[in-house]
Amino acid sequence: MPQVTLKGNPVELSGTELKAGDKAPDFTLQTNGLEDVTLASTAGKTRIIATVPSLDTSVCHAETKRFNDEAAQLDGVDILVVSTDLPFGQKRWCGAEDVDKVQCLSDHRTGAFGEAYGVLIKSGPLERCLTRAIFVVGPDDTLKHVEYCSEIAEHPDYDAVLAAAKG
Repeated sequence: MPQVTLKGNPVELSGTELKAGDKAPDFTLQTNGLEDVTLASTAGKTRIIATVPSLDTSVCHAETKRFNDEAAQLDGVDILVVSTDLPFGQKRWCGAEDVDKVQCLSDHRTGAFGEAYGVLIKSGPLERCLTRAIFVVGPDDTLKHVEYCSEIAEHPDYDAVLAAAKG
């Protein structure tokens, strides 16, 4: 598993570490309208899947807003922001922040997405949340780019993510 810290303290992750070239694992996540979204239902486009601990934290907030702004310039790319926040909280947050170009999805029911993508935090103060990571999935469901952020409190490499999504 990747080495991840929260403000310098090691964080243990559960699941399988993914790498570019792997097939993206299937998933079932919940929209803020309580509908299911799966890997198959998002097929046919490049997808940026950003996992965050909670939309109600400063870095997650800024990251999601940045991807929402970038989405307007990314033809043929869907951006999914996944957390274990409840769908109701995601809906409230998106409405309050005018986030309407990315789709916020919840893994609160089972944590199965977090396990499959190796981002489920296993213990500590953020137990059962997702660590900060980025997956760029091609239209063929192959991972084009994977970044597990080594420090949860820091931003991903936006330039690398956007280049992978465009390339």
